Amino acid sequence: MARNRRERQTREALVEEVDGGLAELMPDRERPRAWTLLVDGAPQSHVDLDDPAYLDFEYQRRLGHIADLVAPPGRPVHALHLGGGALTLARYVAATRPRSTQQVVERDTALVQLVRRALPLDPAARIRVRGTDAREGLAKTPDGWADLVIADVFSGARTPAHLTSAEFLADIRRVLKPTGWYAANLADGPPLAYLRGQLATAATVFPELALVADPAVLRGKRFGNAVLLGAGQPLPVAELTRRSAADPHPARVEHGRALIDFSGGAAAVTDASAVASPAPPSSVFR
Repeated sequence: MARNRRERQTREALVEEVDGGLAELMPDRERPRAWTLLVDGAPQSHVDLDDPAYLDFEYQRRLGHIADLVAPPGRPVHALHLGGGALTLARYVAATRPRSTQQVVERDTALVQLVRRALPLDPAARIRVRGTDAREGLAKTPDGWADLVIADVFSGARTPAHLTSAEFLADIRRVLKPTGWYAANLADGPPLAYLRGQLATAATVFPELALVADPAVLRGKRFGNAVLLGAGQPLPVAELTRRSAADPHPARVEHGRALIDFSGGAAAVTDASAVASPAPPSSVFR
C-alpha cells in the first residue's frame, strides 16, 4: 500500500503534440495505474492498466453495457472501433470477452504511438490498430464481419461531418452481421438539433433503435453525451434499461414510439448536407 501511494505521488502527466493537437495523459490520483487522456483540453478516454474492465466515463460505461449484451457473457466477438483514443473500449472487450478479434481505426498515428508506448496493450489481446480515417478503414472491412461497431470519433471535441451521414451508416450496416449492433457516442446540447438529426438518419438504415443518455441531456437542459444503438433485429431494451438505471451514472433508455417522437420530424443527414457535431460550450471541461 505504501508503495502504491508513492507511485501516485511521483507519477507526472505526459504531454506530447500529436496530429490532433496537444495530448495529455493525466495520472488518476485514486488508482495507481490509471490515466486520463485529454486532447486540446477535451477529455477523451480513461484507462486503468490494472483493471481494463473498469470504465470511468459515463458514456463509456454505457457503451460497456452494450458490449456486455451484444452476445452471451464471455463469448468472443468481432468488434470494430471507429476512433481509438486510449483504446479503452477495445481493452474492455478483450478483458470481458477473451479471444475476441478487434480492429481499431484511428487516423491520429502519433496519438496511437503515444498510447501504445505509455499505456501498453496486453500482448494477448487480439487488437489490431489501423492508422487511417474512420470511413476509409470502414470501407476496407469485409461484409458481415462485425458483431459490434462502436463509433466514437472526435476531432478535438466534434465529430467530423463525413461520419454523420446516411451513407456512412449504410456502410456500417454492410460490415455488421445480421445479428450485429452499431453503437455511437454522440455529443449535443440544447436545442438537440444534431442529436435529432442523427436519430432520423439512423432510422433510415436500422429498423431497431435505442438511445441511452442522462435525462437532463434528453430534456435539453445541458450539453452532454448520448449513446445511439442500432440493429437489424430486436434489442434487449428491458435489460439495457435496467443496467442503465442501476449504473453509478444513471441514464434513461428511449426506444420505440417515444424515440420517434423525440426525433421531432428531423430530416435525415446525407453526405451533401452533413455538418460536424456542435462544439461544446467552454464550461463543459471546467
